Amino acid sequence: MIWLNGVLVEEAAAEVSVFDHGLTVGDGVFETIKTVNGQAFALTRHLDRLARSAAGLGLPAPDLEAVRKGCEAVLAANPMPLGRLRITFTGGLAPLGSDRGDAPPTLVIALGAAAVRPDTTAVATVPWTRNEHSAVAGLKTTSYAENVVALAHAHRQDASEALFANTAGQLCEGTGSNVFVVVGGRLLTPPLASGCLAGVTRALVAEWCGAEEVELPFAVLREAEEVFLTSTLRDVQAVSRVDDRLLAAPGPVTTRAMAAFAARSADDLDP
Repeated sequence: MIWLNGVLVEEAAAEVSVFDHGLTVGDGVFETIKTVNGQAFALTRHLDRLARSAAGLGLPAPDLEAVRKGCEAVLAANPMPLGRLRITFTGGLAPLGSDRGDAPPTLVIALGAAAVRPDTTAVATVPWTRNEHSAVAGLKTTSYAENVVALAHAHRQDASEALFANTAGQLCEGTGSNVFVVVGGRLLTPPLASGCLAGVTRALVAEWCGAEEVELPFAVLREAEEVFLTSTLRDVQAVSRVDDRLLAAPGPVTTRAMAAFAARSADDLDP
């Protein structure tokens, strides 16, 4: 069952027009939320970011209480132990071009099953950069073609994630994750000014584990004592290989971060 513009419908009946601006030009924003036994984790933070992304893209403000109601309806209709709840909010019907139409936005809320992530993974660096000066830098938009290309590159390197530098040659983020490094025993992560997404898990890990936001050269990935990723479905995931460089993972700082996140997130589902 899928929530489509205020109504819970069967998957086969959930149809969006081919003229929807989210489809034709990627004019939309979205959130992915982890669900455990029918309960969404950090839903309030995700809804707040959805509103910020919509405002940054110039979309009408979503009715967050209506979105929350839709999430609850979808979760109740699709019971599963571990899920990926996806909220998509687009510009709605529009002409075939960049101009928006006068139609209301499209709201889709769907839920799919998720798998428990392994404790460690490999990452690959890519030759393309994030533009920290972009009009959509830091917004969670549906324009993900750049990420699709980069992730396919990582998969060809037997890695589960691709890591980007920004145009200044600084460490930025992954296609769907934030990155933390340990240097000299300090837990560091790129600042939002690098162009990275303000990840919900990133913010919680920084708060709960005392990480510092620091501008980091991309080359730090060749020198860091530990590297780990954070995201909605990865939580905290240790990196055991960056390109051809092997790391002992999870290291002591990463292990503490994994334990802290697991304990705090279990204690409060909407921190």
